[in-house]
Order: sequence, then C-alpha cells, then structure tokens
Amino acid sequence: MNSVFLDTIHGKKTDRPPVWFMRQAGRILPSYQALKKGHSFSDLMNSPDLAAKVTLLPINDLGVDAAILFSDILIVPEALGMGLEFTEKGPIFTKPLTQFEKPSEQLIPNRDVLTHVYNNIDEIIKTRPDNTPLIGFCGGPLTTFCFMFRGHARDVTFNDAIKFLYSNPVESKKIIDSLTELSIEYALKQVEHGVECFQLFETYGGLIPEEMYKELMLPASKRILNAVREKGVPTIYFPKNFGGGLKHINKDICDFVSIDWQTPIETARALVDDSVGLQGNIDPRLLYADESVIEKHLEGMIPFGRDNQDWIFNLGHGFLPDIKMEKAKFVVDWIKETNWNR
Repeated sequence: MNSVFLDTIHGKKTDRPPVWFMRQAGRILPSYQALKKGHSFSDLMNSPDLAAKVTLLPINDLGVDAAILFSDILIVPEALGMGLEFTEKGPIFTKPLTQFEKPSEQLIPNRDVLTHVYNNIDEIIKTRPDNTPLIGFCGGPLTTFCFMFRGHARDVTFNDAIKFLYSNPVESKKIIDSLTELSIEYALKQVEHGVECFQLFETYGGLIPEEMYKELMLPASKRILNAVREKGVPTIYFPKNFGGGLKHINKDICDFVSIDWQTPIETARALVDDSVGLQGNIDPRLLYADESVIEKHLEGMIPFGRDNQDWIFNLGHGFLPDIKMEKAKFVVDWIKETNWNR
C-alpha cells in the first residue's frame, strides 16, 4: 500500500507528515449529520454498510491520510455483560459496577457482542479507496474502568471509579485484568480482520497520579499494545494528560505516542524515548480561529516537522462538535501543500 501514514509509522522517510484527526469519523462532517437524521448511533455502529460509510467519510470529505474504525470504546465492557445503551445524552450502562459489592464477579464475557465490529472492518476493507490504511482501536484500561462505574451520562468526574480504585485495590485489579484480557482478544481480532495500525485511547490517563498510573495501568496498556505488535501491526498509545509520565514511554510499550495539547510537542520529544515516534498535538480549539491565525500556528510547526520524520500530525484530543468542517479541510490541505524542507 502506498501510504504516507504507513511509511511514517514504519520509519520510512517521507516528504511531509501524515495527517488524520481523532473523532474525524462524524461530529463535524455535514455528511455524517445527514446520516444521523435517519439512523441512531447504534444503527450506524451495527450495520456494516453504514459503519463503513461513516469510517470512510473523512477520507472523502477532508482528504486525511488514514481512516479510523467507527466504533466506541465502551463495547468492551458491554461485551463483559454490563448492558450498554446509547442515548441522546450519551452512553449509559444499565448495570454500572457501583451497584455490586464484588463487581468483578459480574464480568462474564459474551464475545458475540463484538462480532459486528469485525463485520464492519471486513466491509471497510472491501469498500475503502486505494492506499487508505485503517486504524483500529480500543479504550485504555483506566478510561474504560472509569466509565464502568459511571451512574449517568453527564458525570465527567468519575469520582465513584477513583474512590473504588483506592478503597478496593484487589477487586480493582481483577476488573482491570478482565478488561485487559478481553481488550487483547478484541485488538487481535481487529488485526486478523485487516487493520494496519492500532491506537489505545487512554483519554483519562491524568485522573490518577503518575506513579499510580505507572504501577497499575501502564503494564495493562503495554500488554494490549504488545499483543498487537507481536502480529506485526504498529501501535499508537494516547495517554492523555500523562504529562511528565511521558518519560516512561519507550519502544517496549508502543511505536508512537500521541501527545495532548497541554504538552508542547518539543517538550514531549525531550521526554519520550527517541525510539518512539510522536503524534499530535494541536489544540482542537485552534480551529475556532480565523484561517490566518491557524496558518501562522501551523507555520510555527514547520521546523519540528522538518527535523522529525517520526511525527504524525493530529490533534491533542478529538474534534469538538461545533468546529466547522472547512477549518479542518483547510488544515489538511495546508499540510499537504506545504514544503516541509525534508
């Protein structure tokens, strides 16, 4: 496959950095909003035709260099028997773990819940344009753990989960182990069905202290990522808000690490082991600015992009829902048309 994204992630020299965006499959795309008028989120995820169409919309509408599977990180706990509903206010578990004295005993895998994802991947592979790599993903152990304790869709504090993590360390470890085992199986199945890269989304990596994350969650993340790498598929790790913890990221863990917008990209490069590539880290809110302001910021990244072949251009988090598609298209076109002096 002739792909600037795959060449970069495999360590080959390219004329420019590849570009894709987290949360590119949906949200800001008018074509996605049009689909949503006739279909629920569950409809879109559970129909191979629709899921493939949504996955590939940003390839056609934005011109990005890679597609990422249209799915949700919470289907792994759903497959552990928690009962998941997607409502207008967001996803809700019908059986959050706060209801149980020993919640680990409630986690009984039902692998059939994940079958639709593999069918979706098959359809994407069959219908994608030439030279379009597909990124698979799942949620990181801490992020998924936190959602499993959430009682309602608007709770973004995850206080119940963090309280449980501190007060029930043995039971917490059992839950993390269950999550990790099924996440490994899920990731490997995605590889089996054809994804060319795999990203682990640890969106809430900063909810616990760095050393605690390093001890409890980083080994689980490493197991998931290494299982994929053993199959010859490169990996991207996104431990958002890990901050100084980036110094723990080396080639034993992942191939690339995605950097949030709170950490300057140059600081991240100094912290992360030189053997690991970087992805990120534009503040998504920059896309509210005028194009002249966006362009000035992008121009400031040319020296970094010139000197670092192992860099994938991306946001430091996902698109915000009210960002205009035209701004995202402007960024993609600018990346492609600029002389990076490589």
